[in-house]
Amino acid sequence: MYSVINLKKTSTGIAHIDTNLDGGICSETITLIYGEPETGKSTLATQCAFNCAIQGLKTLYVDCDNTFSPIRLAQIADKKFDDIADKIFLIKPLNFKEQTAVMDRITDYITPQFGLIVIDTINSLYGAKFAEASSKTKAFNVNRELNRQMAILAQTAKIQKIPIIITSQVRNVFSDPAGSVKPAANRVLTFWADNIISLKPTETKIIKAIIEKNSEKTTQLTCYIQIGERGIFATEFYE
Repeated sequence: MYSVINLKKTSTGIAHIDTNLDGGICSETITLIYGEPETGKSTLATQCAFNCAIQGLKTLYVDCDNTFSPIRLAQIADKKFDDIADKIFLIKPLNFKEQTAVMDRITDYITPQFGLIVIDTINSLYGAKFAEASSKTKAFNVNRELNRQMAILAQTAKIQKIPIIITSQVRNVFSDPAGSVKPAANRVLTFWADNIISLKPTETKIIKAIIEKNSEKTTQLTCYIQIGERGIFATEFYE
């Protein structure tokens, strides 16, 4: 088993979030990014992969929802695309069984040159499998398997000293009159996550980003971001 060399923290590319995370996403942590469609989850994950690559480190990018876009990466990387393209290794599991196989072999894919693992979207194939469950027992087994996969990722982050980013689909919380949303498989994902960033749409093109959980601090941070051709950037900042 390799020991990954992570020389620097991985920047999100959003200064206010990086500052609150003491310089970026640090090794040995799992960061959960969740939000409704079109709030920039995959763009932010891709931006982190780019920022890892410009440090000279590779990213293992597990695309469980078929959302990774080489065109988007090229827009973010701009003139540096040729320099970083070979530093992002893409795996696309087609179903929850294949996702399980990837998780079981996650450490086989990384070498000391890797500085980041991205799982985008970890509960997409899980959701399809859960929907197929014909009994409470089968549904329980699907939940248990996702929990086991998260435990593998947590162990990998600690032992390999590497940051892991997972993105998540959301579900409506019907008991909340405000109509809030939470990650699908909320209890499993939030239990294992060291950092949690939620992305919430507003009435404009601005997105509200909230650090709901931080491995280093107890206070929440809110900032406003916007998705542009070159990626995601901060527009305003609130404490």
